[in-house]
Amino acid sequence: MAKLSLRAVQKLTCKKRDAWWTVFLVDPVATRMLIVLARFRFITPNRVTWAALFIGLASAGFFLQGDRRSLLIGALLYHLSFILDCIDGKLARLKGNGTVFGGWLDYVFDRIRVLFCALALMGGQFLRTGGERYLLAALVVVFLDMLRYVDALQIYKMRMSMRTKIEKVTKERAEADREEAEREARARQARHQADGHVPVQPLGHVPLQPQPQPQRHDQSQQAAQAPIPDAEGPRVVFMEDLLRDNPTTPAETLRAEAGAGAVIDLHEQFRGQFPWYTRLRRAMLHTRVRPHLISGIEFQMFIFIVGPLIGEILWSTAVSAALLMLFELVIMYKFWLSTRDFTRVMEELDPTPSTAGSIAPHLHRGRHRQRSAVQEALLSDERYRTPEPEDDPGFHPYPQPQYHRLEPQDTYDVQEAFAGFGAYDPYGAPMEHGAAAAGHGTPTATQPIPVQRVDTPWTQQEDHRR
Repeated sequence: MAKLSLRAVQKLTCKKRDAWWTVFLVDPVATRMLIVLARFRFITPNRVTWAALFIGLASAGFFLQGDRRSLLIGALLYHLSFILDCIDGKLARLKGNGTVFGGWLDYVFDRIRVLFCALALMGGQFLRTGGERYLLAALVVVFLDMLRYVDALQIYKMRMSMRTKIEKVTKERAEADREEAEREARARQARHQADGHVPVQPLGHVPLQPQPQPQRHDQSQQAAQAPIPDAEGPRVVFMEDLLRDNPTTPAETLRAEAGAGAVIDLHEQFRGQFPWYTRLRRAMLHTRVRPHLISGIEFQMFIFIVGPLIGEILWSTAVSAALLMLFELVIMYKFWLSTRDFTRVMEELDPTPSTAGSIAPHLHRGRHRQRSAVQEALLSDERYRTPEPEDDPGFHPYPQPQYHRLEPQDTYDVQEAFAGFGAYDPYGAPMEHGAAAAGHGTPTATQPIPVQRVDTPWTQQEDHRR
């Protein structure tokens, strides 16, 4: 196998922006190890992930012993485990054999390694010194690590949801505009044909040579020949994508050069309030270091590597936890401003008045007696329908008359059987006394009705209809 180029491997496998710990202390070692490991076919990304987990658990075993020598070995093993954790992704990008399961496996094993190492490091110090503060530090480490990654995943999910909603509304608006343009074009074309129609000559009239119709360049003809907008509508471009591909170009220049129908900026308020962030981001571009200086990676390295090496585990844990929370609050504030930008963009795309914060009219007391068209539409919804017998076998929407053993010649009083329900309707609908008295084929409540014995029981459908 030919020797791989270090520069080409770094350009292909290293991220454009990464944590400063990874850029300066991991990538230089990981890329050189990758060139060697890539020569062997049996070394796959998933096997490298398993190796990283086992080495991380070995470092937890040394942390549990708690002595100075064991802490140094545990810190070195943890750093080696993190290097292998970075190599598995680089190997997948280099060979193109990454899988979805491998990404999930990498994430789960990272959480397992942090959990075991935190409990072993703080537990070993508690067993040696008896200080209860180490137990509290273990809970803080596990909680902050969980908070960091859960918050990152949830924010990413919400950002993708906002982008999807914007694209959906933009597409629906473009389709509505296209349908309206088609209707207007057909109407104008029909009017244009009606204006240019030649009348029929009467019988016996010598037809003359047809005169050429003058070219009519009025507005209706131009509108009829105007092109109809594309069904796809304007292409939605997000400013964060443009800045990711062109990090050194100002946002105003990218917006002017985009040439798209719409450029959506979901970080406009954040850049407006913190203009120095953009300058800092550009200054750090050549180093590949991202402005988020204290993330989950630096948090772990300070606790499991820096702390054991300098012998100050509690102090390194406290400082790294405070810095991590500070940067996480900044991220949360940035996301909050992004949601405000999203609300503004949605109001511009869909100016329909929102009903958020108001209660539906059909839920108000007494409104069910005076149903409007909107309420009828709501009540006809499948969610508010009357339960069917098959949905609830014990449901009876109307009181059932009590039939006893009657002879064929016996009669019964309808008023007694249906007390309080007015006249009897054979289809189950009560009627007014005036309508029954007017003679519509329905007996009144005072007329006795002969009863015949029916041996065959009613079906469930007939019982429900009755």
